[in-house]
Amino acid sequence: MVIACDFDGTIVEHRYPAIGEERPFACEVLRRLINDRHKLILWTVREGKLLDDALAWCKERGVEFYAVNSDSSEMFNEAKDKNFSCKLNADVFIDDKNISGLPSWTDIYEIITRGVTYEQLIRRRVREELAAPAEPPYPKWMFWKQRETRR
Repeated sequence: MVIACDFDGTIVEHRYPAIGEERPFACEVLRRLINDRHKLILWTVREGKLLDDALAWCKERGVEFYAVNSDSSEMFNEAKDKNFSCKLNADVFIDDKNISGLPSWTDIYEIITRGVTYEQLIRRRVREELAAPAEPPYPKWMFWKQRETRR
């Protein structure tokens, strides 16, 4: 599978032009996807030194991309050379600008590897939460009961 991934706000917290802190599990999941033989494309607005810095940051963490801002196909590179806009050819796009926001990186891995949708993942979690037994509410004056249930 070809996976296009944004950098700022997705792999790292959004601090452009600086590089923010890594989002939890981002590099670990990206390394796993590479090990699972997916082709990762870094799809970012960064260019020049800012792009080089982002690529170096990723490489230090063991994440090397199949391509950068390109799908490496003849058609893409041909259109790019002629100054035409060309839509990137990828199976999945990981970006913080999704309509529903950016899922956690562990959810992203599950979505890609198990072929489930984000909606299916959320519905399953809601069902699990509703099925879990609820703790009875205790009045404030029964503080010892609240401590017992937390242990």
